[in-house]
Amino acid sequence: MKTETKKAKESLYKKRIKKNLGNVLESGYIPELGIYKKGKVRDVHFTSEKVGKPIIMVASDRVSAFDHILDTAIPYKGKVLNLFAKWVFENTSDIVKNALLESPNNSVVIQKNCKNLNFEFIVRGYVWGSLAGAYEKGERDFCGIKLTEGLLRYEKLKEPLFTPTTKTESDENVTFADVEKAIGKTLAKKAKNISFELYERASKLAKKNGYIFLDTKYEFGTDEKGVLHLIDEANTPDSSRYCEITEYEKFKDIQKEMKTGKYKDVSELLAKKPKLKIKELSKQFVRDVLTESGFSYGATGKIPTLTEAQVIETSYRYISFYENITGLDFPFGDDTNVKQALVSSLIKEGYIKGGLAVMMAGSDSDADHLKSIKTELDKYDISSVVRIASAHKQGGECTQIINEYNKSIEPVLIIAVAGGTDALSGLASFHSVWPVVSCPPKRDEHASCLANPPGSSNALILRQGNVAKFAAQYFGQTNSIYHKKIESDNKNKIQGLESADEKARKGKLV
Repeated sequence: MKTETKKAKESLYKKRIKKNLGNVLESGYIPELGIYKKGKVRDVHFTSEKVGKPIIMVASDRVSAFDHILDTAIPYKGKVLNLFAKWVFENTSDIVKNALLESPNNSVVIQKNCKNLNFEFIVRGYVWGSLAGAYEKGERDFCGIKLTEGLLRYEKLKEPLFTPTTKTESDENVTFADVEKAIGKTLAKKAKNISFELYERASKLAKKNGYIFLDTKYEFGTDEKGVLHLIDEANTPDSSRYCEITEYEKFKDIQKEMKTGKYKDVSELLAKKPKLKIKELSKQFVRDVLTESGFSYGATGKIPTLTEAQVIETSYRYISFYENITGLDFPFGDDTNVKQALVSSLIKEGYIKGGLAVMMAGSDSDADHLKSIKTELDKYDISSVVRIASAHKQGGECTQIINEYNKSIEPVLIIAVAGGTDALSGLASFHSVWPVVSCPPKRDEHASCLANPPGSSNALILRQGNVAKFAAQYFGQTNSIYHKKIESDNKNKIQGLESADEKARKGKLV
């Protein structure tokens, strides 16, 4: 691509990104889907805990660095990761089966639920990242493998290195023998060999487009038949490191400088001559920004906030990298609200209905009332759940439940069920970003529902059927089927009245 054209494209992309700085997925939580697990970037929903059943993974636009999640989301980042992973799965299915089933939205993938082997299978082709840092500190034994003396940061290894870790918060290094002991020799050997094959395939694909594939990590699981599958993601900028072949030319200058004997290691050289630093394509740009602000591994306190320019640059790097590696144009879409578009796509494919009624009760003694509300909600086919927590006795837990649903990207309606002195409605409506409707078990005990202080915005509906209709009216903005149901019910009722009137006029009613 000509320099002028490349610059024009970059300018166009950055304008598009700037326009969508607020149109991001900070969360991918869809409570209607049930069992939920939040990762640093992905929000995973299990339709069933059974192996072999679908799991729905939403790639948010969150970004993590140094084991911290930043408070600024990166536009289009989740789409890049999903699209990239799909492309990798398609280009490696001849090596190993993968868990991908479908992708109803560019930010969503449906995968088969596999039994996770609970290790990260890491393959390193270069002295880079944490390996380089540890090597410069004098470490030579990595995951049971002894490295030779005299290696430099950025240097290509004679053979790719296999350095597995546990899949935990600390990601502890383990030996291959540890992996064998945990999952069996046959399965461990197969996963290791496949990791090398995947790394080799990625290296060839990257080289073809002007990049070097530096290192990566893979995750594997077994399905209900015990067949090994590649799961989660693969070779993305979040799980791997790349650099441009032309950028790696700097290593020749580094070798030349190190031969002078003036520097104890490459890190010291880079401190003196930072222009020699080899820029990688990964999350490293974000890490570099944070490091320059004095924040790194082990740092405490508030993590620095990225500037608007840094967010735009990060987004652009993700998008341009995707295009350069895959040779595909990035599908920006029409810039509609990403949350609404995601929910709509899952409704269309039948995974969700597009709204959740959360019946919060202060006690299980209100079970009969809750059942009556649920019966009315079921008439509209509205998804619902029950949560029990006393605002008087468990104020903190009530607030925690509300804050959980505040992260939902699909509409939620809180139905507060509490009798007597109703503190639940006031607490819930103060903390909730979603509407709260009070529906007390006893209709004559509703005075406290109306006397909440400023900032508490609950509505009051005494009949269970009316609460259900209100929910249908509310959720109809997301799924038109609810409005159609209301219109149909209203039409039937009016026709019933007209029929009764007709009988009355003919003297057949009484």
